[in-house]
Amino acid sequence: MMGAWRAMTARDLDAVSAISDGVHGRYTEPRAIYAERLALYPAGCLVWEREGALAGYLVSHPWRTGEPPALGIPLGGLPATPDSYYLHDLALLPSARGTGAGTAAVRIVVECAQAAGFEDIFLVAVGGADRFWMRQGFAVVPDGGIAEVLRNAYGPGAVYMRRHI
Repeated sequence: MMGAWRAMTARDLDAVSAISDGVHGRYTEPRAIYAERLALYPAGCLVWEREGALAGYLVSHPWRTGEPPALGIPLGGLPATPDSYYLHDLALLPSARGTGAGTAAVRIVVECAQAAGFEDIFLVAVGGADRFWMRQGFAVVPDGGIAEVLRNAYGPGAVYMRRHI
């Protein structure tokens, strides 16, 4: 693999923000969002380090089913009674793709969800990423009334997905 996932630290936030800008384009989030997620749930925040440089990151945390957080908006806190685990973001620079980093990240998310006592992981796939997520065991969740929320927050083509573990 020639790289490894490790815990994200505050020192990584500038690089995480730069990776987000490069990978997500107009759907990138401000650095403050990553700082908040790290502060709220450090166990779900990791970075992919390869040859001394960061080439990816992972942000995940407990959440509520059917209520994907809007992009770029602080959470203000985690829910008092979460019922699922949410994979907020996985971003890999082109240099990290094809290394197994994405599949390893999904294994980590499954382990985090299980350790926190959850049986379901949810995410919002954008930009055609649903094909990658399907290969990782996720399935599209029927609308459930959130299609408009997805379009408004994540743009056209956003897909709400679930993996039962």
